[in-house]
Order: sequence, then C-alpha cells, then structure tokens
Amino acid sequence: MTYQEKKSIVSFISAILIFGTYCLYMYPRYPGSLESPETFRYWGYFVLILLVFSIVAHIMISIIFTIIYRITSKEKEPGFADELDKLVDLKANRNSFFIFIIGFLLAMGSLIIYQHSQVMFIILIISGFISDLTGSLTKFYHYRRGV
Repeated sequence: MTYQEKKSIVSFISAILIFGTYCLYMYPRYPGSLESPETFRYWGYFVLILLVFSIVAHIMISIIFTIIYRITSKEKEPGFADELDKLVDLKANRNSFFIFIIGFLLAMGSLIIYQHSQVMFIILIISGFISDLTGSLTKFYHYRRGV
C-alpha cells in the first residue's frame, strides 16, 4: 500500500473519530428548546468550535502519521506532488464540494418547507462531515484503481 493510500485511510478514520468525539462531547450541552436564542447560540458555538477542533486535530494526526510512517517504513514521505497527485486531489475536491453543495441546498430547502432551524444546522454539519469522508474515499479509490 502506498503512502497516499495509507494517508487517505488515516484521514478517513480520523474524520470519523474527530466528528464522533466532538458530537459526544457536545450532545449533553444541548439546550433542549427548539427556537430559543440559546439554541442558535448553541449551534453557532457547535459549528465554530467543530471547525477549529477539526483543523487542529487533522494537523496533529497528520504530523503523528508522518512520524509513525517514517519510523515504521524507514522512508520519507513524498516531497512533491506529480500530475497524478494533483489530478487525484482535484477529483477528490470536486466530489467533496459536490456533496457539500447538495447538503447546503438541502439545508436551505429545509427552511423553505418550514422546518425548524435546527434541521438546517444538522443538515449542514452532516453534509460537511460526509463531504470530508467523500474526499478521503475518493483519494483512496483513485490511488488504488487509477484515474
């Protein structure tokens, strides 16, 4: 298995762990009422802290992965990206953005059909999570099967 395949698997698993851990941490803090100002504050806090937590955790996991990879395989990670790497990244980003845009449109559509605002936030958060997973799976697929 190549470095890129291993990295996409680690990215996929870490995205699940980060999102799951954060949701388990935030679930007990849910205010309970549907349309109170405290609920909007909760969802705003949820999204902003999730972004920061996710970015920091992904950076730390990437550094740890690189160190462990170097120790176990005795070789350096690739220092440059060739045409294949760039093409795989572009396809993964395209698929990831496509999933997020569909989620965004569904979230806005939930407001049109008079759903609670919480539904919009939940759809946005879940579509962001699924788009992250889609990007990792797309990278793994294209490194494994080719472009």
